Amino acid sequence: MKYDKIVKAIFIERPNRFIARVKIDGSEEVESVHVKNTGRCRELLLRGAEVILEDCIEKNPNRKTRYDLIAVKKNMIWVNIDSQAPNKVVKEWLMTQGYDCIKPEYTFGNSRMDFYMEKGKQKYLMEVKGCTLEIDGVGYFPDAPTERGVKHLRELAAACGQGYKCLIAFVIQMEGISEVRPNTETHPEFGAALHEAKAAGVEVLFLKCHVGMDRLEIIGEDES
Repeated sequence: MKYDKIVKAIFIERPNRFIARVKIDGSEEVESVHVKNTGRCRELLLRGAEVILEDCIEKNPNRKTRYDLIAVKKNMIWVNIDSQAPNKVVKEWLMTQGYDCIKPEYTFGNSRMDFYMEKGKQKYLMEVKGCTLEIDGVGYFPDAPTERGVKHLRELAAACGQGYKCLIAFVIQMEGISEVRPNTETHPEFGAALHEAKAAGVEVLFLKCHVGMDRLEIIGEDES
């Protein structure tokens, strides 16, 4: 996936989950922008960090902020923090994987799964998670408690018993990382639910990405 119009900026502060204040491309004027990630991102959004914004005003002239904050530089590499990007790149990737049918936002049980697929007679369910948290060369998820994530893991585990092939795909939104572990310090219940899901037959995929200033692309996969 590719962003249409981007600009560089310097991060100043994040007064709430949805808004950041930045200085755009050398300007001394501070502008409020929309943050496309409600996670904490505390280790990323540091005062003075380089960030990338997408200019979205042409797409939606009525929006309150002109820009979306989509990426931040950490240790000389770009980290995409757009929470909508993982599903978009996974859809692009799935279309190259030989499935006969791909349906996003598929209702199953009491949850809405990210993808339903078919290949021959085999039915698949997939949940997608974006990983932006890195510690000592390893990715971790989540960076904030996610009851929704726990619920989806339990739904996937149950679906395995009904003949579905179930997958949870971690999209690694930075380069140089090939593994994602559950962040049990932040949300131990997610770690327990992931362990139970794997025991029930849920496959865990780590989707490695190329991350540019204006793009995110899946370039490989590993399995847990």
